[in-house]
Amino acid sequence: MFAAMLAQVVQAPFERPAIDWHAVAPELLLLLTGAIVTIVDLIGLERVRKHIPTLTSFTFLISLIPVITLWNDGDELPRVMFDGAWVVDEYALVLKAMFLLTGYVVVLLSANYMLEGDYYDSEFYQLISASIVGMLVMTSARDLISIFVAIELVSIPAYLLAAWRKRDLKSNEAGLKYMLMGVFASAIMLYGMSLLYGLSGSTKLTDIGAAIATGESVPAITLAVVFTIIGFGFKVSAVPFHTWAPDTYEGAPTPLTAFLAVASKAAGFVALISVVIFAFPGQSDVVEPLIWVLSAVTMTVGNLIALRQTNIVRMLAYSGVAQAGYMLAPLAVYGDRPDQATSAIVTYLVIYAAMNLGAFAVVISVARKTGSGEISSYGGLFNYAPGLTAVMTAFLFSLAGIPPVGGWWAKFEIFRVLTDGGNFWGIALAVVAAVNSVIAAYYYLAIAKQMWFMPVPDGDESPVVLTPTLQAALALTVIFTILSGTVLLGELSDLTDFSFALGG
Repeated sequence: MFAAMLAQVVQAPFERPAIDWHAVAPELLLLLTGAIVTIVDLIGLERVRKHIPTLTSFTFLISLIPVITLWNDGDELPRVMFDGAWVVDEYALVLKAMFLLTGYVVVLLSANYMLEGDYYDSEFYQLISASIVGMLVMTSARDLISIFVAIELVSIPAYLLAAWRKRDLKSNEAGLKYMLMGVFASAIMLYGMSLLYGLSGSTKLTDIGAAIATGESVPAITLAVVFTIIGFGFKVSAVPFHTWAPDTYEGAPTPLTAFLAVASKAAGFVALISVVIFAFPGQSDVVEPLIWVLSAVTMTVGNLIALRQTNIVRMLAYSGVAQAGYMLAPLAVYGDRPDQATSAIVTYLVIYAAMNLGAFAVVISVARKTGSGEISSYGGLFNYAPGLTAVMTAFLFSLAGIPPVGGWWAKFEIFRVLTDGGNFWGIALAVVAAVNSVIAAYYYLAIAKQMWFMPVPDGDESPVVLTPTLQAALALTVIFTILSGTVLLGELSDLTDFSFALGG
């Protein structure tokens, strides 16, 4: 089938496509500035090593400029190119901004971690940049080929980064397990995509949607839909395709764990949203029951296993699995309200990015003093780091969905989508999510109890030293986490309340 796809491209008459350079400026700027940083590193070597994180952070901020200018030119949105295979609309711009800012915060988390660990840090930042280019492409892709290429551009650098601590057996295991499971998932996804092409004769999502909107259950279509969603299930760490996540998160460098838990997961959701909304609008009778089961099982298994964790990184890994279950939930009722379902997921992704990155910033800060990732090492943190304790408490409350921090609004949006319209299965999934929220609150609040009320395990109450980059990362994430649950509610709702450009 892929040979047929290639033949179709080769046989088509050559036409030079019209390119809207402003619409592709974020991707091109990040590629260009990333290449400049690479050249500077090759020429300067050790003399510029300490400046590479700063230069990389500027590449993300510079690439954010055309995102802002495109948003200001809202009257000209959507911008459609390549016969609808590339679309820049409000949905894409919100996600591009989120990915670029996430990359900026990850660099802040990584700067001292890389220098103090004596790692090859320049290549680390270049691979982070390459992965984020894939994420930017993903937001605008409306074609199976560009979606798959974007997914691989996101994933391949992440495989290398997971094994970055080459002398650490856990890091080697993390990279190997992540790569093997990723390749396996990509094969299943490709099989589903090839079936979709064979059934529709096109790789464009809207053409596929029109071709398979039969209104009846056809085994080949069902198989294609199921295989494609299973492939994306790995990318978002949905149960039972989550087995790579805990070991990978624990073995990878902690800043990279934050990157995988936030940006890589979000990229998987972006791809899943695009395929479900644009290619499967007429297959809700297949997609919705499958997503319902995935969502319920994912949030339940993730929370139950997180209850038993003693290592905070593994706890956050299983917490991230459970959070993926919440984010999947709106797609279980997308048939009636696709815009509302997608808006709820994007709202959750944006708030989740801030609160999860912030939690990992605290984990990195505390580990620099204690040298441990055990939850017990957080005992009595309030005695010698009251500010850090307060910040971590805000992140934990947000992850648990406790007002007034941002996580409550993210969960509220999910519950609203599930219960609006009186759909029985939506209400049932909302009940499952509510029960799981109570379970999750138990282990999040257990960490808060450890920090506020338990004694310091070794009696060492010397202060935690925060580097300027960690201070900046904590400030950015905690401010957004708090404000997104209070004064930014209206603005955030407007930002994620969009209708989609179908891409021609």
